[in-house]
Amino acid sequence: LLSTSDHASVVSLNLFVALLCACIVLGHLLEENRWMNESTTALLIGLATGVVILLISNGKSSHLLVFSEDLFFIYLLPPIIFNAGFQVKKKQFFRNFVTIMLFGAIGTVISCTVITLGVTQFFKKLDIGAFDLGDYLAIGAIFAATDSVCTLQVLNQDETPLLYSLVFGEGVVNDATSVVVFNAIQSFDLTHLNHEAAFRLLGNFSYLFLLSTFLGVATGLISAYVIKKLYFGRHSTDREVALMMLMAYLSYMLAELFDLSGILTVFFCGIVMSHYTWHNVTESSR
Repeated sequence: LLSTSDHASVVSLNLFVALLCACIVLGHLLEENRWMNESTTALLIGLATGVVILLISNGKSSHLLVFSEDLFFIYLLPPIIFNAGFQVKKKQFFRNFVTIMLFGAIGTVISCTVITLGVTQFFKKLDIGAFDLGDYLAIGAIFAATDSVCTLQVLNQDETPLLYSLVFGEGVVNDATSVVVFNAIQSFDLTHLNHEAAFRLLGNFSYLFLLSTFLGVATGLISAYVIKKLYFGRHSTDREVALMMLMAYLSYMLAELFDLSGILTVFFCGIVMSHYTWHNVTESSR
């Protein structure tokens, strides 16, 4: 027999998968008839399901709403970000790379600074407790992270390639920058902050950002080299595809192991794999 926690996990996963299926099917049908886009459909299905669950449980918190963050960050997020890097139109992305980095990296740092200064004054007026500088900076880093998924749903990559690449690139770099800034803040002693400490914090941020990118690029190039030299496809397409997927997943987990940005790592790994590894696998594997 399943324990209560195991049963709750099974029920929540069943609900999660069923809702995903409903989103895909209904989203396709409604978008095909030009009634509403897929993101709006997903939003309405989620709201309706939440209302039904609250009514069934008489307004109390239900075990159906249990969802593990480890499940999301370890198993669901890596394929999503890898797919984003793998499917991105590389020509548009790198043509506008400087603009994307200005929006995604520099813009996020400016946003983080403004939010930090704002909450410092706001929290002092509220008088809700003692916070140190690290807490304020952490709040700024978290609130500076924006999600552009819904925006991308209403944009067409073929009709507006420039706008799509800017919004998409800014979204990914923004998430990664926020994670890197947050990690840099958490691992840094902010008790004695001066000009030298500020430069060290900037150096720590640059180190994490560049090393995360390098790890993703290196993993992608290694996978391309191994698949090209060993030519797995002659004997087993399963091994070839499995190695490609596992190498991408390994890059994410290595980044997390070394306290880097897994999002940035697996994103650039996806870009490199789509440009090099993809052309070294056999036709049947593709």
